[in-house]
Amino acid sequence: MSIDLNHTIVHARDPLGSATFLSEVLGRSAPVRFGPFWDVELDNHVTLAYIRADQHLTIEHYAFLVSEDEFDQIFERIQARGLPYWADPAHQRPGSINHHDGGRGVYWNDPDGHYLEIITRPYGGDG
Repeated sequence: MSIDLNHTIVHARDPLGSATFLSEVLGRSAPVRFGPFWDVELDNHVTLAYIRADQHLTIEHYAFLVSEDEFDQIFERIQARGLPYWADPAHQRPGSINHHDGGRGVYWNDPDGHYLEIITRPYGGDG
């Protein structure tokens, strides 16, 4: 039996708004309501399940492995929205992308401050 990540819960002040933000930037289908959650499903069937959190939010990091073409499309949407972006998670290299492991990567934040990232090659690997 293989073990795969199925879903993770993302805390947000406005779950529908944050889920919609992610789905639009990544070019995914609109979020789907499931109980108290707003779900965004990825191609590998992992779901990000957004739920309301009215108190302190712990800022999380979500990285998405994408193709070169998808990177271009997503990066265009980031720029079209006028979103700040960085080549690094510490926000020390604003307005640029990285080229780690022969690929491309970029970071931006969602409305709640969660760190979002797209990469075209996994870090530290060949594939």
